[in-house]
Amino acid sequence: MKKSVFAVIGCLVALGVGSLNFQAHAEDHVMAATKGSKGQTSSQGEVKQLTLSLQEAQDYAVEQNRTLKNASLAVQEAYAARWQTIAAMLPQVDGSYSYSNYLGYSATMSTAMGEFNIDMPNVGALGVTASMGINGQGIVGVLLNNIAIEMKKLALEQSETELRGSVMTSYVSLLALQSISNLLDSSLVNIEELEQMTQKTVDAGAAEQTKADQIRVRANVMRNNINVQKRSIELAYNSLKVLLDVPVETQIDLTDDLDAILSPEAVLNLLAANFDVHNNLNYRLLEKNAELAKRNVWMAGWAYGPTVSLGYSYTNQHYYGEGGMRMTPPNVVQVSVRMPLWSSGKRAAGVVEKKIAYEEAKNTLSETGDQLAIQYRQLCYNLNSAYETYVTEKENIEVSQRVFASTTEKYKFGASSMLELTNASNDLITAQSSYVQAMLSLVTAQVELEKFLNN
Repeated sequence: MKKSVFAVIGCLVALGVGSLNFQAHAEDHVMAATKGSKGQTSSQGEVKQLTLSLQEAQDYAVEQNRTLKNASLAVQEAYAARWQTIAAMLPQVDGSYSYSNYLGYSATMSTAMGEFNIDMPNVGALGVTASMGINGQGIVGVLLNNIAIEMKKLALEQSETELRGSVMTSYVSLLALQSISNLLDSSLVNIEELEQMTQKTVDAGAAEQTKADQIRVRANVMRNNINVQKRSIELAYNSLKVLLDVPVETQIDLTDDLDAILSPEAVLNLLAANFDVHNNLNYRLLEKNAELAKRNVWMAGWAYGPTVSLGYSYTNQHYYGEGGMRMTPPNVVQVSVRMPLWSSGKRAAGVVEKKIAYEEAKNTLSETGDQLAIQYRQLCYNLNSAYETYVTEKENIEVSQRVFASTTEKYKFGASSMLELTNASNDLITAQSSYVQAMLSLVTAQVELEKFLNN
């Protein structure tokens, strides 16, 4: 029995040392996350310029984002909570010193031979007390803390995955908006040339002013659309800066190509990935929740178990003066075992309650596994459908651009009408809107499937 008790104590000490080592490592990780950047900094430490690929932007956000840092600190908090549970079962040592002054008081004792006085000298007492108590619930509590740590780590991993997905969506949106803006700029150049040419024809008396006004309206519509795109680009940059946790005045340059990110290979590789439900973060969290429910059954069962307590105290008294009676022994060792006997069914009901909760957790886990298999098929379908739509809309915008350029050129030589030019301009703007929407749908579908597969 003695060997087994010391073995348990040894395990608890080892767990505690391990948690302290992790805490030091985690603190280093958090401190490192606040250092370094892929850009130029001012003398005050504020980032002024960043040149980032998509991967670099995601890594930078993981290092700098304060929400993710809080999730990392939550893991450290879980380790600290486990050490508190362990330390509660390890020896606790307290020291004390007391001084008593009886102000010259003498105790009077009566005997058959008469009364006599006993002087009460001043006394100082130095004491040291060591104690420890072990029970089954404390040991199971450590196991519960271990599960809590794993759940915090999964939550950290989930937060990182969410952040990387958000950065990808923002990054690709910026690339798409910039591409559309460049396309509209080139279209505006053509229509402005047409506007100037038509106005010269009107000035020469070869055409009516109405014709020039109609061209001016198309140019104004195009300019307004370009301004809308620029405001959207500014908003997208601000969203990315929030995710990267950089000052608003920071200049960000994107180096990746849109076609490389949304390539057929990336989509096909994602669709071909094997689905393992045990890699899904939500499923893993539910697994830990079921394991937690199981340990709670153990915890409730150990309410019937004994509590073993060990204690040692040392007391050294010193009398300042003559007399005094030493009634307190200097060394005392105590061993106690406390066993619960009767609780009117309270403990039994607690065990039943935890068993029911465990069965509920297992049922939820099994049901979620079936639902995730169906959800995987749906996400694959969504990605495949979104990619097909993206390819179609990308081709449509290229065709609309060619048609608009051709119609504009024909209009210069009178080979096309104002109605045809207006329709071509409207088709280009519609194609632009559809292309951006198709691109965002594709990115969303890709990010959702990556998060689902935990890639």
